[in-house]
Amino acid sequence: MTRTEFWQGNTACAEGALAAGCRFFGGYPITPSTEVAEHMAAKLPKMNGVFIQMEDEIAGIASVIGASWTGMRAMTATSGPGFSLMMENIGYAAMTETPCVIVNVQRGGPSTGQPTMAAQGDMMQCRFGSHGDYSIIALCPASVQEMFELTAKAFNLADRFRVPVFLMADEVIGHMREKITIPDTVEQVPRRELVKGTLPFKPESNLVPGFPQFGKGFGVHVTGLTHDERGYPCATNPKLHANLVQRLVDKVELSRHDIADYDVINPDAEQVFIAYGAPVRTVQQVIHDNQDQDAGLLRLRIVWPFPENALKEFGNARRFLVPEMNLGQVAREIERHAEVPVISLPKLGGELHTPSELKAALEARG
Repeated sequence: MTRTEFWQGNTACAEGALAAGCRFFGGYPITPSTEVAEHMAAKLPKMNGVFIQMEDEIAGIASVIGASWTGMRAMTATSGPGFSLMMENIGYAAMTETPCVIVNVQRGGPSTGQPTMAAQGDMMQCRFGSHGDYSIIALCPASVQEMFELTAKAFNLADRFRVPVFLMADEVIGHMREKITIPDTVEQVPRRELVKGTLPFKPESNLVPGFPQFGKGFGVHVTGLTHDERGYPCATNPKLHANLVQRLVDKVELSRHDIADYDVINPDAEQVFIAYGAPVRTVQQVIHDNQDQDAGLLRLRIVWPFPENALKEFGNARRFLVPEMNLGQVAREIERHAEVPVISLPKLGGELHTPSELKAALEARG
């Protein structure tokens, strides 16, 4: 049985988390993500869950990591300045292979910037923001429906790969209200428990170790230091460190094509928009209104790991046009893989591209 609601995006995000089995939220309120925390504060106590408002975002992500090791599906939600504060502990989550979900409803920056305006300026930060080499997964919703669906999906990906997973929304999607269809159930793919007698950080064939949940009798040492398969610190062994870090990257990157989630619209087009998040909506309007322009769209739901094979879906493409609410962050990644010119269409200030702006870009064939 399904039902129809008229929800704000942030509400849909919280409800998607609850439907996916999230039972712990730890965080600190910050515009424009606060409604996620407010909704979780109202709902979790009624569902045998835990909501805790911490003193800051550093403590918020730390509490989420701790809750995850007790076996809970755990999440936090924040925006730009709070996201920056979380970076050290995000690296800790990557090193300790802690599954968790971090929602970032992006706003204009740097610094305090534009608290009530939209942006996509944190896309590179979510991928590379903590120090060292590691890999993560980042999903980008373009509708209220996807705020629900991709939040739920984020938990399954986090548990499957034992990584922090990011829902990189933006103020437009977080605060808009739309009709949304709520399914009766949401698929929950549980994390694999460590087999008794197995070393706690010994990977399985997919490079992901089983999870030794606290309280179930596993003797496990969890440290951000370079560690061996027992979890014991071994920070001065170059080969061990290289093998560990390479595995942390490979367990995601070698599955990048399986993780990929995108739509291909008009694959024979010569001019192709590549978009994620709120700008997708403007591109869809432009394609609908200007069908004589022979325009296509590669619409990314998952940006990291970047699905470079998706570019090959457009065999006739003469150029890619990339509208982003930043100065061209993902456009640079597209340039690494594209065999045709990539035209960055940046926009700052908190407003979406207008259809006329994108139509003009189509007509400027250069």
